[in-house]
Amino acid sequence: MSRKALIALPVFNEERHVIEVLTEVRKYAEEILVIDDGSSDQTPELLEALSGVKVITHPENRGYGAALKSAFDFAVAHQDEYDVLITIDCDGQHEPALLPELVQQMREDAEIDILSGSRYLKSYDGASIPPEDRRQINVAVTRRINEQLGFQITDAFCGLKAYRTECLSKFNVTDLGYAMPLQLWVQAAAQGMKIVEFPVPLVYLEEERSFGGSLDDAIKRKAYYDEVLDREMQAAGLTCCASECCNDRTDSYCE
Repeated sequence: MSRKALIALPVFNEERHVIEVLTEVRKYAEEILVIDDGSSDQTPELLEALSGVKVITHPENRGYGAALKSAFDFAVAHQDEYDVLITIDCDGQHEPALLPELVQQMREDAEIDILSGSRYLKSYDGASIPPEDRRQINVAVTRRINEQLGFQITDAFCGLKAYRTECLSKFNVTDLGYAMPLQLWVQAAAQGMKIVEFPVPLVYLEEERSFGGSLDDAIKRKAYYDEVLDREMQAAGLTCCASECCNDRTDSYCE
């Protein structure tokens, strides 16, 4: 029996979007997994009323990284059923119609380990203008990742990604928040994984969304991301490829 692609959506208090997004995802998905990260609104009830969707529920909110880790763990545990795991956010910023293209590219090129969405690889008509602090942080973090890890990516934070399931067990996810993707970049480099980017439209529907607590402060958020990268680089035994990339790390968030 041929394996399927598993589409995983982390959700937290998404009552405004979850039904609309899942309705669209179902048009293109082979299998769907929703990770409800301790929602306190009507999201759990809405998910319970849906058929044909697998749901993992965290009893309390643990964080974006924790939700993705649960998706990874599920895909690894059912590796005989799934050859590809695709993560897609549930806030309406990603287009489900792109899912078949992601799956097809992963299956046509067996050397790709991660196919990562990029909102800056290609310009689309009607694209959103990202919040300035998020754009700056993305630019700075993406530049650092490229300079230190030898990648040539254009978007370090896009949540739309396809993973080959055989690679998922190689990740050691310990950051359960929004910096979790940064762990993956470092660990992917240490493992010699092949990463290819895939252009996706730039869409921001709710610019006021909170990162939680002190991370709503852009300077503190950037410092936290650098701390995670420092820790992961040290743990992986990787060193900087270009010394100048570390010279102005205490400057304002200029990503």
